[in-house]
Amino acid sequence: MDDRNSKVWQATLTPHRSLSRNGFFILMGLVGAVNLVVAVVFVILGAWPIAGFAGLDVLLVWLAFRVNFADARKLERISITEHELVLDRMSEKRPLEQQRFVRRWVRVELEEDHDRELIGQLLIICGRTRVAIGDFLAPEERKTLATALKSALAIPRI
Repeated sequence: MDDRNSKVWQATLTPHRSLSRNGFFILMGLVGAVNLVVAVVFVILGAWPIAGFAGLDVLLVWLAFRVNFADARKLERISITEHELVLDRMSEKRPLEQQRFVRRWVRVELEEDHDRELIGQLLIICGRTRVAIGDFLAPEERKTLATALKSALAIPRI
């Protein structure tokens, strides 16, 4: 709940990343050191082309983490006012994407398979428009968010 404006309910969603920047540098240092040792051993044994592949491993791990950190900068903000629900999506390389829905027509649906105890997508439905939100959240977090959204939408005047 946003305390600055009592007429707005707001939730900000961001992906969780367990590896900090310092952890990344430590991990990359270890990967680089192991690959350097492997490269030196193979150069000494006369198999010098292997050294290039060891360097390629380090480059691929670095690129994978770069993509991961770019994904971590995604953000979804859901605001519920007295008359509308506003969904803002921000990403590193795309402009702000904003969708507005008339509050009284909005429905929140969580896809669940009770037999297999699976939780699927969390959807905002307004007429024929179906928008998935919080895809990067853990299943239990999506379930908690669905409950919070339904409760906020049920309040007659926010």
